[in-house]
Amino acid sequence: MQRFLLAFAIQFTVLISAVFSISAFAADSESGAEQLRQFVRNSKTAEGDFVQQQLRAPKANESQEKGLKVVRQTQGHFVFQRPGRFIWDTQKPYEQKLIADGKQLILWDKDLNQATFRPAGQALSASPAAILFGEASLDQSFDLVEGEERLGMKWVALSPKKNPNATNGNDIPYTKISVGMVNGLPKALELIDGLGSVVLVTLDRIQLNVNLPPNRFTFTPPAGAEVLRLN
Repeated sequence: MQRFLLAFAIQFTVLISAVFSISAFAADSESGAEQLRQFVRNSKTAEGDFVQQQLRAPKANESQEKGLKVVRQTQGHFVFQRPGRFIWDTQKPYEQKLIADGKQLILWDKDLNQATFRPAGQALSASPAAILFGEASLDQSFDLVEGEERLGMKWVALSPKKNPNATNGNDIPYTKISVGMVNGLPKALELIDGLGSVVLVTLDRIQLNVNLPPNRFTFTPPAGAEVLRLN
């Protein structure tokens, strides 16, 4: 189960953190795609709060009127710094941290008293973060498609460009990636995989270009913790 959580956390967190390689200086009158491009170009650091929900369609014996049902919800705080550093700190209903320090990716599970380390290059190579944490253009990795306005946000669909070296055409595990923009800031991220599972992340209290101490992304496991190192 812990290995499953690590794999999911890596794929999801590098993606959501990748979105924060972005700036909130775009006017809301601009398209969602242009707001997202400006955010990518201008933001160097960011932090804020998140709520992450896993959703599913109602079953045959359930009411179809209420739409997608929340089956799991977590919330916490994120911190990000380009290039390649972030913390995705889940605080409720359990305490778990995913930390990228620029060289390695660390999953800390407080309940298990366990820290799992793996090389950041390997973990990030199969995600948009490999490009978005650097200085490359967002358009080099994705086709941006202007979507509808809903829930007070301008939605942008990110269609991964095909990677000829990937066995499935690209390395992204999601069939649909959408970002909801408001006043130059990403306020929501919607991810749908090939099985129709939906992950919705809403973001709040976002602060951009904050000063972060040099040791902000340093993590040392507590004494007595189990440490796993994956190659």
